[in-house]
Amino acid sequence: MLKFLARTMMDRFSRRYDYDVSYMRHMLDVSPAAFFKFNKVAAMAGHGESAPKEALFTARLCGVLEEDCGPCVQLGVTMGREAGIAASDLAAVLKGDKSAMSPSVKTAFEFCRAILARKGEDDAAREAVREQWGEAGIIDLTLAMQASRLYPMVKAGLGYAKTCQQVRVEGMTVAVVKTAA
Repeated sequence: MLKFLARTMMDRFSRRYDYDVSYMRHMLDVSPAAFFKFNKVAAMAGHGESAPKEALFTARLCGVLEEDCGPCVQLGVTMGREAGIAASDLAAVLKGDKSAMSPSVKTAFEFCRAILARKGEDDAAREAVREQWGEAGIIDLTLAMQASRLYPMVKAGLGYAKTCQQVRVEGMTVAVVKTAA
């Protein structure tokens, strides 16, 4: 019964977001226990008690950009637009264009890039987040960024990350920059 419900939910998700969930179906077929544990990541990915939603979506995009070349990034953009995140902010994150970001998006972006780069610039970026959203904001952004990285890595590990695609925001193709300058 649980497998049937999981398949039904995956089918709806796939249709809604035009996203290939074959890797999740494979996991459900081969190891239902692993699938249901993996599925719990969604709760962590959706956590946010202090940082605003545009900052959370920025963190998710930064994380997924680190690991993916298109389909998962596009999913993040689509979900961001669905949540009301400004197309201009999403495009700015994809391009790494800090001058085009709203203030909270820029703070989240700088935090995530500093953490991902691991070049010792994380303390200043963490402090900027702390000033705006407190310790809970640091946790919010960290969990959002890291949870979003898991999906494309599992997809790749299972051998399903075989396609890249151009990312579109509001019908316009955006040249994605993997690392910020």
